[in-house]
Amino acid sequence: MARPMAEEGTILIGMATGDAHKDAPKYEELLLRLANRHGLVTGATGTGKTVTLQVLAEGFSNAGVPVFAADIKGDLSGVAAMGEGKEPFVKRAADIGVTYAADSFPVTFWDLFGESGHPVRATVSEMGPLLLARLLDLNDTQEGVLNIAFRVADEQGLLLLDLKDLRAILAYVAENASALSAQYGNVSTQSVGAIQRQLLVLENQKGDFFFGEPALVISDLMRTDRDGRGVINILAADKLMNNPRLYATFLLWLLSELFEQLPEVGDLDKPKLVFFFDEAHMLFSDAPKALVEAVERVVRLIRSKGVGVYFVTQNPLDVPETVLAQLGNRVQHALRAFTPRDQRAVRAAAGTFRQNPAFDTEKAIIELGVGEALVSVLEGKGAPSVVERTLIAPPSARVGPLTQQERERLIAASPLKGRYDDAVDRESAYEILTKRAAEAAAAKQAPQQAGAGSEGGVLDTLGGILGGGGQPAGRGGRRTVTVTERVITNVASSAARTIGTQLGRAILRGILGSMTKR
Repeated sequence: MARPMAEEGTILIGMATGDAHKDAPKYEELLLRLANRHGLVTGATGTGKTVTLQVLAEGFSNAGVPVFAADIKGDLSGVAAMGEGKEPFVKRAADIGVTYAADSFPVTFWDLFGESGHPVRATVSEMGPLLLARLLDLNDTQEGVLNIAFRVADEQGLLLLDLKDLRAILAYVAENASALSAQYGNVSTQSVGAIQRQLLVLENQKGDFFFGEPALVISDLMRTDRDGRGVINILAADKLMNNPRLYATFLLWLLSELFEQLPEVGDLDKPKLVFFFDEAHMLFSDAPKALVEAVERVVRLIRSKGVGVYFVTQNPLDVPETVLAQLGNRVQHALRAFTPRDQRAVRAAAGTFRQNPAFDTEKAIIELGVGEALVSVLEGKGAPSVVERTLIAPPSARVGPLTQQERERLIAASPLKGRYDDAVDRESAYEILTKRAAEAAAAKQAPQQAGAGSEGGVLDTLGGILGGGGQPAGRGGRRTVTVTERVITNVASSAARTIGTQLGRAILRGILGSMTKR
């Protein structure tokens, strides 16, 4: 299998253009040992961001590095199919000075809804109150109540696995609001109700598909094939984009899980996993300060776990400056400057590069054609290279989506087939709290049943005492009841009911009293 011309330990991005490099071509290459210093791919719609993402994903796979990427439009799925040698790509390869070689790559498809890939699930406990509050768009007060619910679940050993577990613990918190308020602070039933309504909205958007078991095992994203190439994990995100908050929360959860589970490894010869966050603006749109700080912290520290994070978005202003400062490898496609905000974005993008005296960076960003980009990568000692206007190398696999039949064949042949397909619902908060409620209801009914039994016994006794029980039967086998007997029987029945009711209430008070004293 022929591969793009790149030195060992590098990924070919493209070739620098311009008069300065006519005699001695300069190739822009990403150093694998610095690929965990993160990166940014930006540019307006239609300028070639997806192709650049595919080129990078193919390069990492060839180097034995697993990749995780969201497929927003379905175009990235073509990386699993053999390249078609389209004339524009063959020509671009020739312009760069490399031989085009068609190839296909090992791919695993994932889908939060389980329709276009293996189901992806996480438990409510794994998600945690901070990310759930973000997902449900809760205010500070409601987030506080959600934190209390998680605390109560932890203290009582109640597993929170799916949304019905979360509903059950919230109902428990509402029922015991007075006692919990004294211990944890104000717990209002209004806040609980607001959270429950937001859960209903999430369920209506199929968000409940994501919560449950079997939960995703991180190691299943970090596999290589028999040839040693890294598996490219593709998340089907076309339908997921209808719920951008769920999309952003899931990807942030995945980053957090990687950070928590992977050991410290320092700087390696190549990353253990590379994570592409497409449409990155959705992560930071209307995000509270605490969440942005959490993202910054994870991005800054996850490098030492051997994970590289690459944000893909249209505008560099979509990424907060504190996060932007952590992204060492940059690929900037063309931006439009039609509005004042666009012009600020162009100036901001130009200002993040190490300037090249051979051209005006700000002007070049506007003039770039499709397949061209400004590229700056980290060099030997970790310093950014001088920005170069670059012709991006062509991808080797198909550019464009797979057919539904092709996707289904790959999913059916996946080594993970059957591992996540069927949901598992083991005993957790919902089942335990439901069982407690049933036992409490049974205990409440027991005294009433005992009272009803004693009423019948008293009635029988009084009936025997006050007469008639041994009288001979009249015609047709039925004994004639006199007026006196009717009066006596009515008095006896009334007395028995009164005695039975009082006795039942006494027993019930005794039981409830002992329960409250415990």
